[in-house]
Amino acid sequence: MGMNILCIGGGPAGLYFALLMKQQNPSHQITVVERNRPYDTFGWGVVFSDQTLHNLQAADAHAAELIGDAFNHWDDIEVFFKGQSVRSTGHGFCGIGRKHLLNILQQRCEELEVKLVFETDVSDDQALALQYQADLVIASDGLNSRIRTRYADTYQPDIDVRDCRFVWLGTHKTFDAFTFAFEQTEHGWFQAHAYKYDEHTSTFIVETPASVWQAHGIDQMNQAEAVAFCQNLFAKYLDGHALMSNAAHLRGSANWIQFPRVICNNWVHWETLNNKRTPFVLMGDAAHTAHYSIGSGTKLAFEDAIDLANTFAQHPDADMATVLKAYEARRSVEVLKIQNAARNSTEWFEHVDRYTHMDIEQFTYSLLTRSQRISHENLRVRDPQWLQHFEAWLSGGRAVVPMLLPFSLRGLSLKNRIVVSPMATYKAVDGVVNDFHLVHHGARALGGAGLVMVEMTSPTPEGRITPGCPGLWNDEQQLAFKRITDFVHGQDAHIGLQLGHSGAKGSTQLGWEAMDEPLLAHNWPLMAASDVPYGPNNQTPRAMTTDDMQTLTAAFVAATRRADAAGFDALELHCAHGYLLSGFICPLTNHRSDEFGGSLANRCRYPLQVFQAMRAVWPANKPMSVRISAHDWAPGGNTDDDAVEMAQLFKAAGCDLIDVSSGQTTRAAKPVYGRMYQTPFADRIRNEVHIATMAVGAISEADHANSIIAAGRADLCAIARPHLADPNWTLHEAAKLGSRDLVWPQPYESGRDQLYRLLQTTR
Repeated sequence: MGMNILCIGGGPAGLYFALLMKQQNPSHQITVVERNRPYDTFGWGVVFSDQTLHNLQAADAHAAELIGDAFNHWDDIEVFFKGQSVRSTGHGFCGIGRKHLLNILQQRCEELEVKLVFETDVSDDQALALQYQADLVIASDGLNSRIRTRYADTYQPDIDVRDCRFVWLGTHKTFDAFTFAFEQTEHGWFQAHAYKYDEHTSTFIVETPASVWQAHGIDQMNQAEAVAFCQNLFAKYLDGHALMSNAAHLRGSANWIQFPRVICNNWVHWETLNNKRTPFVLMGDAAHTAHYSIGSGTKLAFEDAIDLANTFAQHPDADMATVLKAYEARRSVEVLKIQNAARNSTEWFEHVDRYTHMDIEQFTYSLLTRSQRISHENLRVRDPQWLQHFEAWLSGGRAVVPMLLPFSLRGLSLKNRIVVSPMATYKAVDGVVNDFHLVHHGARALGGAGLVMVEMTSPTPEGRITPGCPGLWNDEQQLAFKRITDFVHGQDAHIGLQLGHSGAKGSTQLGWEAMDEPLLAHNWPLMAASDVPYGPNNQTPRAMTTDDMQTLTAAFVAATRRADAAGFDALELHCAHGYLLSGFICPLTNHRSDEFGGSLANRCRYPLQVFQAMRAVWPANKPMSVRISAHDWAPGGNTDDDAVEMAQLFKAAGCDLIDVSSGQTTRAAKPVYGRMYQTPFADRIRNEVHIATMAVGAISEADHANSIIAAGRADLCAIARPHLADPNWTLHEAAKLGSRDLVWPQPYESGRDQLYRLLQTTR
């Protein structure tokens, strides 16, 4: 039995969904309403990946064939930067004119007898739905969706207007690669994204931060002046060809737009029309946007249409609500993944100046991997020759996988870039580490990591998180640590200690009992920056006095001296995750009105005093790091802008490396999780503050670590849970890559050889 389907908006989403549903069931009565004239559209070319074309082929072979015949295909990306160029291949892109694409879809709809209604500007969607007796309304009315606006209370859109200004232009210079060109002016950097989409024409997008755009006075230019400015700036790439605009009705400033990232919490609105509940379903740009720098807008529209049509096909007997709920649940997750990647890409182009200190080799690598969807090994599949050349350039000799490159800080030389992250084990007794810790840390030192970090250790009994956490306030604890450091040093590895005080998060149960919840008995008193409990069940700490601060600083200094005597190679001060020093830095937990509260500089004052006192007694040839929460993930909390300032303050105090974590400062935090989700914070700090950083968080494969190190997003990668599952993580990941640049312990060499033989036969 057929449905009456109304698609409001005749872009790729509405047209493609219409033809797929008509193809699926010819008895459906489907109408597409579009405000423009027949076979009329605007814009230059759009880009798809080869994978998107494969998806179209599976959904509708005939339309895919027509689109495929019209595509211009290329494999290369070429980057022009500071007078040099780098070309990489194997990327697989297709370009097609937007007008041509829509014309193909319109033609295909007509062949299937989808009703196309043009030159109709829909001001009342409900009246139109009643007119066509719609059972289903697809709101594919684009970026500025009236339907999304009308039912905003249901859809709950979140629109983030990004910083850069950009303009879509065209040229008859036909580029034989997807071209990125970067040009510096007296006010900042401009970049061009250029690609051929038909035999005679290329899209040429020019982008720059809004401040640079305004500094050049483009907001005061007319269209011809603005186009001439771009043409002069990028003349060397145009070979005498002109740049063209197809928005003759717009002034220069209006033609330059800012990208709006759209996210909707819900995609379906139900409206009762003529005693019938009718769903209005957002699709394409009306539901979500993703930055053009990953070529995803049209891709998302097509895949929305494919997914919803497939959901109807897979649930032929289900009611409408069930089908739409399944569609939204599945599709929203996929879109979020694309948007996360697009956010990374957007921010890279918004902050090109962050990377312009790099040589073109690393600058290009950073550009290619900017979204974190293309990884190191993925580049090896695409262009093995180029990647091998890059690895050799990065190592200054023969090609070495980046995570196995050595790294030095002060007098400490690490054999590779992998760090065993400090992780609480809750196995200490009265603050004293024991045989468990010897085996735990010793095994990971044998496992190939360049640096093993010991979990947060308190300088006082009251500063422990739990009764099972280690301390360093007496001789027994110091001697117990010395036993571990001696063993690690005997395995060609290094070991560091993280010192910290639990603050408001102290006196809690062991991790496997009830994380961050208070002890059921024998609680000890807590102190913190302010009398703010970590959670509803946690104790309310007393606000520290200046005497408390002086006493605790002295305890940190004493523990620092003991850490050196115990043989640690590196020392880290824990200023993250809501513990005592983090509690000073976070505005949500620091309510002080004295010199230690208020501005970020004031909130960092006491943590900096502690750090400086420790640095003064820690040997000059040994490095010190600080772990920070670079984002509180909560309204009113610190953001990555604040993290940059924190890093600058600690760098000025003598810090050698920032260990960049985030969150856990408040229970109100809502992190946006994902693969390597905290790495962008490390990237920003490293390349703006110019201090070494350590990336941490959802880094679980060598491919992740190699991508981070090679792109210059961080200098070290701290691996946590994977090291709990596999003490030999570094050895095993290197073996999977076929690398023999990591020395195995001699007693394990026969196992090494068997593993390499096994991996070689299974490839």
